Amino acid sequence: MISTLSQSFYENFLGSSPRWYKLLIVLFLVFNPLILIAFGPYVTGWLLVIEFIFTLAMALKCYPLQPGGLLTIEAIALNMADPNKVAEEVFHNFPVILLLMFMVAGIYFMKDLLLFTFTKILIHVRNKIVLSVLFCAVSALLSAFLDALTVTAVVISVATGFYSVYHKVSSGKKYPDYDPTDDASVPDYSRDDLEQFRAFLRSLMMHAAVGTALGGVCTTVGEPQNLLIAKTASWDFMQFFDKMAPVSMPVLVSGIILCCILEKLKLFDYGHKIPQNVLHILKDFDYEESQKRSNREIAQYIVQAIAALFLVIALAFHIAEVGLIGLSIIVIQTAFNGVTEEHAIGRAFEEAMPFTALLIVFFAIVAIIHTQHLFQPITDFVLGLDLKYQPGMLYLANGLLSMISDNVFVATVYIGEVKSALDAGTITREHFDDLAIAINTGTNLPSVATPNGQAAFLFLLTSALAPLIRLSYGKMVFMALPYTLVMGTVGYFALINSL
Repeated sequence: MISTLSQSFYENFLGSSPRWYKLLIVLFLVFNPLILIAFGPYVTGWLLVIEFIFTLAMALKCYPLQPGGLLTIEAIALNMADPNKVAEEVFHNFPVILLLMFMVAGIYFMKDLLLFTFTKILIHVRNKIVLSVLFCAVSALLSAFLDALTVTAVVISVATGFYSVYHKVSSGKKYPDYDPTDDASVPDYSRDDLEQFRAFLRSLMMHAAVGTALGGVCTTVGEPQNLLIAKTASWDFMQFFDKMAPVSMPVLVSGIILCCILEKLKLFDYGHKIPQNVLHILKDFDYEESQKRSNREIAQYIVQAIAALFLVIALAFHIAEVGLIGLSIIVIQTAFNGVTEEHAIGRAFEEAMPFTALLIVFFAIVAIIHTQHLFQPITDFVLGLDLKYQPGMLYLANGLLSMISDNVFVATVYIGEVKSALDAGTITREHFDDLAIAINTGTNLPSVATPNGQAAFLFLLTSALAPLIRLSYGKMVFMALPYTLVMGTVGYFALINSL
């Protein structure tokens, strides 16, 4: 049947999103102007924030850029914020945009080395507890100096590759007729191994994802909001690390200990080991790949290792803006590893650019919040508490909001509010630093509770790997629960005891 033009418009609107979601977004767009006329900009502003948080929470139904962007465009058209104010927010946070544009792309060219590292860990470490700790700890270390999203992408690539190798061998299929999502061709005697291997990979992926949060909270480059907070507070790389250490280090230790406990006691779907048949197949595959590795590939690994060392030194001594360091990493690796085609370089920017665009929408929402003074009552309430209770309250508020929306958005809003209080002389510089620490740790630690709270978790859930290893939204929340409770609690008490 040939669809009418109106039906085509409807089908095109937000693509394959559910019908109820499309209708709800349309209702938002229709009723917002009416609410503005009836109740004024303050009520409408809060309604807009709630609607935007809803689009973040429903990220699996539709990427938030489109519905959130439509809501923001409408709000600016309704004069709830001046476009120049939006531009000011964007320019003020330009180092964060540079971070996402260039640092993530720079690490893209380091993927081969990272893939090699994780592969060797998976193949040669036989103790599951040690293996889990290594995946968690290596992810934490890499996320502290690189980028949580890219580290997650690398681990996903490793797991997807190994799953595909075993699934193809066990099903007896050859390319190109091989489909890793089809279990029909897997014989009955291999089904148990396949299910156990899925559970094994699920646990490793969750340990690695949590590791990116444990390391990501420590440094300016670990998460996008970290650099935003560091810039607002005028902290360099080492100052930021030093400020966060009293909270981040106890949380890191507690997270590693919890990793061991979960594997040892086999709680929350952890503790599954790799089947021996699967291990033999993967070892054979790794041996074949090693035999085929050329001197040119080895030379590329060496260049990537040198670039990684340069990155760590450059960040530690803050020789330039973080994003510009990322750009230098791109230049070094592409120049010495033979990547000279424009399209080959362009692929490195694919992972970060959608989120960079979404971040601009974040800043537009923040401009609306500031223009309408939406958070002023909350800020006044928190700052009206006794000084010793304010950091703990901000930590809890940021943690809860990050669970249901997005930690970058929440941090952007709150660091702007406390900076305004500092500029107005309401709080001292020392107290501002305490509140900035609370905002950073609050948005980074409890946010592991849900996939939409952390970009790395959402990236894992929406990856092609998730359905292969049966990792659903509910399963992620369930497996993250012990980490949420321990990291959130330890972070809270470490915060209030360190200030």
